[in-house]
Amino acid sequence: MNKIEEIKQETINQEENTSESIPEQTYKEMSPLRLVLRRFFRSKLSLVGIILIVALFLFSFLGPVVYQKWGEETVDRTQKIQKIETTHTFIDNNGNEITVIQVLEHINEINDYDNPSKEHLLGTDDKGIDIFVRLMYGGRISLTIGFIVVILETLIGILLGGLAGYFGGWVDQLIMRIVDIFNCIPTLPILLIASAMIESWELDPDKNIYILMVIITIFGWSGVARMVRGQILSLREQEYITATEVMGLPIWRKIFKHLIPNVMPQLIVSMTLGLGSVILYESTLSYLGLGVQLPKAAWGTMISTANDPQILNYHMNMWLPAGIMIVIAVLGFNFIGDGLRDAMDPKAKK
Repeated sequence: MNKIEEIKQETINQEENTSESIPEQTYKEMSPLRLVLRRFFRSKLSLVGIILIVALFLFSFLGPVVYQKWGEETVDRTQKIQKIETTHTFIDNNGNEITVIQVLEHINEINDYDNPSKEHLLGTDDKGIDIFVRLMYGGRISLTIGFIVVILETLIGILLGGLAGYFGGWVDQLIMRIVDIFNCIPTLPILLIASAMIESWELDPDKNIYILMVIITIFGWSGVARMVRGQILSLREQEYITATEVMGLPIWRKIFKHLIPNVMPQLIVSMTLGLGSVILYESTLSYLGLGVQLPKAAWGTMISTANDPQILNYHMNMWLPAGIMIVIAVLGFNFIGDGLRDAMDPKAKK
């Protein structure tokens, strides 16, 4: 019996050793991309970020297709009777204080300032427009602006940072001084001046969106250029770059075929983290009246209604949902960006 038990125990130990060695072997045989994806999807925060962003995209882009009861600019023309109470106090001939409450009924032509209900899930705003629908369309604009601006910033940063890092010398000095100038520009005063100029032009609200994207891009590309320049400075001394010089490859091919692809992991992380910042930036500008203008919906313009003390205190449904959406978007993109950074450079996490 003892021999049989020893044989069984040896068999179990062999199976355990085999099961432990297989994942280790497959782990070593994984490609770099699979290793990054494996580390990324093991992070709980990364998964939370993906869920948040996917939910936002479904809500913003698929939501209006499914929920077609109200449009982005459709006004609820349902008439409603509003009671307006006024209090009058006076003193009669006997010196007694008498208070009279006068109630006047006013027929409102639109259903404005409506509370959340089955008809309007988040109520209506001051113009009688469904807040839930405007929240979805506002997400479309905010997310679209975020992606377009980040792509433009990255393209400009790759071009100028790549040239500065590869050529060095006076080219590097010139481009880096331009970067320093943009980093030193006082953003808010410039934006206020630009806002006054744009308002005087009386442009179409759709054109304001493009101007907003240009403004954010102008103030955002310098960080990407500095990062690309630093990466290329370290890569251009590698042996494979020396080999391309011996082969006589053209400069544009060395930069965009051999150098930039090796910077892509850092660029992807930078773009992901930048998306949250751009959305927050766009919302701030729209809140200040520099970005998306009515009747177009944007999360920033929806929050700007809180400038009215009455709306701030008594109609939180008009501005609070947009604020929650901005928080979700920024957190989601930051979680994904942090997860990608840790997955690509696990030593940095430690």
